[in-house]
Amino acid sequence: MARIISALILAVTAACAFAAEPLKLVDNPPDRHIVVPGDTLWGISGKFLKQPWRWPEVWRMNQAEIKNPHLIYPGDIVLLDHFGGSPRLKIAKPMNNKLQPKIYSEAVQQAIPSIPPNIIEPYISQPLIIEPGEHDGLARIVATQEDRLMLGSGDTAFVSGIPDASIEKWNVFRRGKPLKDPETGEIIAHEAFFLGNMRLVQPGEPAVLRVTLAKEEMGRGDRLLPAPPPEIISYAPHRPEQQIAAKVMSIYGGVNEGGPGYVISLNRGKNEGLEIGHVLALYRDRVATGMDEDGRRVQTALPEERYALAFVFRVFNRVAYALVVESSKSVIIGDSARNP
Repeated sequence: MARIISALILAVTAACAFAAEPLKLVDNPPDRHIVVPGDTLWGISGKFLKQPWRWPEVWRMNQAEIKNPHLIYPGDIVLLDHFGGSPRLKIAKPMNNKLQPKIYSEAVQQAIPSIPPNIIEPYISQPLIIEPGEHDGLARIVATQEDRLMLGSGDTAFVSGIPDASIEKWNVFRRGKPLKDPETGEIIAHEAFFLGNMRLVQPGEPAVLRVTLAKEEMGRGDRLLPAPPPEIISYAPHRPEQQIAAKVMSIYGGVNEGGPGYVISLNRGKNEGLEIGHVLALYRDRVATGMDEDGRRVQTALPEERYALAFVFRVFNRVAYALVVESSKSVIIGDSARNP
């Protein structure tokens, strides 16, 4: 049974802003690509375009071949065409499709993701930050099974602050390191250190919950948030309509440097107009060191260097998380993130 891949072909409202900026093909692009399970729209488009996130401008479906232009199947062929002098991508069916009947099942429908879902899924289903004023009002563990210091999988916890039985699954976390704005020094949030999951057994005050997943030991005082249902969104990439000037605050996981596949936090969020799907370029200031004519050591500021692209996938009021999808060097804290 063939797996249906439902392609995200969305009209991007900012596309009109690109009219004066011609699309550029990669050097020696292929004339076709055969779709396989695991493909992403970013990856497919990157085989043809130097700016793969601009695929909504160039993706065209051959509606004579596909009645529903939003569906692509493994084995379909992505063709590169020059329509009116501009590059276009369109879909063709394999020639042997007529000889091999297929059964398409909506039950296994799967969207072609914009970026690899296995990388970002934990950051969608788990709490990432605790915003100011939020921590003290959350449900918390007030006692443990048999007065144990720490809890593990299968253990029982008593939790205060769960009002009813309407929510069964909960994330357990501990407030982690502060996220400090590199520009002002202000602490604008704290990272949430994910500990595991609990399931509500008996509502009340305190409520009784059982640990279903323990990634780390948990105990008295740790906080809980409702666990959202796991969901991978198909994101439409687009540049921000307004000017964004952000800084890299942290590289998730507590490391000092990151690269493609790393998640970074930015000191801008919904309040500044950032939204899911925004593509930002990362820049770094450069300084040249040398000697002047008197033999003294001097530094000369050079034009900043653009070296990476980041894809925003989760946004809070003052913080956004983005996946580094392309980078020619390591990302470091304090680098700038702006419109591409």
